Amino acid sequence: MAAKSKILIVGGTGYIGKFVVEASAKSGHPTFALVRESTLSDPAKWKIIEGFKSLGVIIVLGDLHDHEGLVKAIKQVDVVISTVGGMLLGDQTKLIAAIKEAGNVKRFLPSEFGNDVDRLNCVEPAKSMLSVKVTIRRLIEAEGIPYTYVSSNFFAGYFLPTLAQPGVSAPPRDKVIIMGDGNPRETPFPGNVLMALGHSVFVKGDHTNFEIEESFGVEASALYPDVKYTTVEEYLSHFA
Repeated sequence: MAAKSKILIVGGTGYIGKFVVEASAKSGHPTFALVRESTLSDPAKWKIIEGFKSLGVIIVLGDLHDHEGLVKAIKQVDVVISTVGGMLLGDQTKLIAAIKEAGNVKRFLPSEFGNDVDRLNCVEPAKSMLSVKVTIRRLIEAEGIPYTYVSSNFFAGYFLPTLAQPGVSAPPRDKVIIMGDGNPRETPFPGNVLMALGHSVFVKGDHTNFEIEESFGVEASALYPDVKYTTVEEYLSHFA
């Protein structure tokens, strides 16, 4: 039996990253998690890191701004997965430079997990906000680094069942909250971005406007046929 690939996850203590680290370790891959030294002093993150250690994950101290440390960490693995958050997407250029110098990586997965930014019909200002992912894709390709782009279509399954009403457990029956009622609430980024992203989730054709070509892509349902998938049409039929 071939040896399992050694995997390095960058951004592993984040919202998505911690699940990727856990899945990698539980799948039997020698798993490394790049962690900033300052993260060790965060009680919440420390708990996550201790959980990693219990799974046999190797903690590597470093960050995207330490080129020498990045190269050293990357030389220990076969696959690099980035799960950095939105504010650090542009800094993946540093990770790409380190991967290029190390010269041993068989596969790089940049931080994607949302829309297929090369085919998205997203409206502004979300379109401009997502352009950094396009830039990162083109740089990876220009450097000749083997890659996989994982597009989960915005995790739309999180929003569709309840018609984008966070916090409820079933489709709304009596009312639907619509943005712009005169009582603005705090949001981590501008409301017009939220509206543009919501448009991308609910407007038919924004995510299903292309066929996946077998020469370079594969549908997740083909990879995991035992998983029951719900289509956008099935979700939205509840509100017809």
